Amino acid sequence: MVDFSFLITAVLTLLIILTLYETKRRRAAFLATVEIVTLPDFSSQTLGNGREITVFLPPGYTQAANRRYPALYVNDGQDQETLQIRETLARLFQRRQIPPIIVVAVPTNEDRLQEYGTAVCSNAQSLGTKAGEYGRFLTTELMPAINQQFRTSHNPADIGIFGVSLGGLSAFDIAWNQPELFGVVGVMSGSFWWRAAESETRMPPNQLIAHEMVKQTAEKPALHLWFEAATQDEASDRDNNGLIDAIQDTLELIDELEKIGFRRGRDVVYVEVPGGRHNYDTWSQVFPTFLRWAFG
Repeated sequence: MVDFSFLITAVLTLLIILTLYETKRRRAAFLATVEIVTLPDFSSQTLGNGREITVFLPPGYTQAANRRYPALYVNDGQDQETLQIRETLARLFQRRQIPPIIVVAVPTNEDRLQEYGTAVCSNAQSLGTKAGEYGRFLTTELMPAINQQFRTSHNPADIGIFGVSLGGLSAFDIAWNQPELFGVVGVMSGSFWWRAAESETRMPPNQLIAHEMVKQTAEKPALHLWFEAATQDEASDRDNNGLIDAIQDTLELIDELEKIGFRRGRDVVYVEVPGGRHNYDTWSQVFPTFLRWAFG
C-alpha cells in the first residue's frame, strides 16, 4: 500500500506557505496606499537637536497636484507603528470614512519629560522645562517646513494636533496657546494631573495647570477638542470618590471649558473606554474614532 502521508503533508505545507505569502502581499499592497515620506534629522534651532519626521500621504496625493489637504500633527511619533497610524489611515481611506488627510508623526527623544508639558511653567516635579521651546519648534520651525514641502491646507480649522498621555497634555497646551494655527485637538489619557509647584508664581501654586489655563482665558478659542480616558488608566483616586484621577481630571477640565462657552458634544467630546488601559492597545483601538470625528 502506497503511503501518501508525506505527499499530503508537503502539499498542505505548500498551501500554507502560499496563503501566508499572499496575505503578506495583500497587506503590503494595502499599506502602500498610504505613502510614507521621511525627513531625516530635521533639526531645531530652538531646541538644539534633531529628529526624523514621518509624513503619511493619502492615496492620490501625487496625482492631485492642485489639491490641499487637512493635516494632523501627532506627538510621540516614534510610536507610530504601535499606534497603527498607517494601517488605520489605509483602512479609513479605503472605507471612505475620512477624507484624504496628511499626518505628520513627530517623535520625541530622551528629553520627553522636559519637552512635553505646559509652556507657562514647569510642574511641581520640575518637569516640562522645555515645553515652550518644543511648542515653538513645532509651530515656527516644523509646521512652516511641512507647509512648504507638502500641500497642506491653509485653513486653521483643517489642522489638528494629537497626543497620548504626556504627549496629549502637550498637544492641548500647544493648541491652546496657538489657536490661530489649529482647529482640532485630540487627547487620549491626557496627563492633566500636571500641577504647579508650591512656590510657582506664574500660575496658582498647587493647582492643576491645564485647568488654570482655561480659567484664565477670557475668550473662547475656535477649537474643537476630543478627549479619551479609560476606566483602567490608573488606580489612583486622591479624594476617594470612586472616580480615578485620570477620568476626574479630564471631566473637570471639560467642566472648565464649558464655563467659557464650549458646548459638550459639539465643541468638546469625551469618550470613556470601559476596561481600557493606559497603553497603545487601548489607544490604537480608539484612534480611528478620533479621526472619524475630527475629519470625517
